[in-house]
Amino acid sequence: MGSQNCETDPVEILEDAIVGGITAFQFREKGVNSLTGKAKLTLGKRLREVCRDHRIPFFINDDIDLVEPLHVDGIHVGQDDVSVKELRRLYPNLLIGLSISNEQELFNSPLSIVDYIGAGPIFDTNSKDDAKKAVGVQWIETVRRAYPELPIVGIGGINTENAALVIEAGADGVSVISAITKAENIAEAVKAL
Repeated sequence: MGSQNCETDPVEILEDAIVGGITAFQFREKGVNSLTGKAKLTLGKRLREVCRDHRIPFFINDDIDLVEPLHVDGIHVGQDDVSVKELRRLYPNLLIGLSISNEQELFNSPLSIVDYIGAGPIFDTNSKDDAKKAVGVQWIETVRRAYPELPIVGIGGINTENAALVIEAGADGVSVISAITKAENIAEAVKAL
């Protein structure tokens, strides 16, 4: 998440999500109403500190300018972002995730150098303006059959009602934004996920 996804303080949302049991956090400050420059870096540092205090891995979303100032644990990129080959060269010790949404991307991506893939969007999502067409849980099944050992995180439109379908299809985890940021009780939403 980023500030643009939050109606209250992002730091408080992250703290509540940690209480609920999240296992990783991705700082995704982009899109309409997102922070830029110093304000973005300041928020990133606050969120990073919360993750460090709770030993939660801290990822950024394709903004490589934040890698060093935020001392990130990992970076997640899409097909049109910095290539994972370049990222692995620049940051050999970071965890690297890559979004994959179709068979062409699956078979043309250097999956041997990524730590996990983000498969989706599984369902339609409002959290990302440029999201691709939803591919359904069958996509998770397809990827799992092709790469049985590769960690898969389901992405896109996942909420407390459909997260179990994604896991049952073979994903190792799910990535959500509004299912947590818009929840009345964040810790309970995380537990439900």
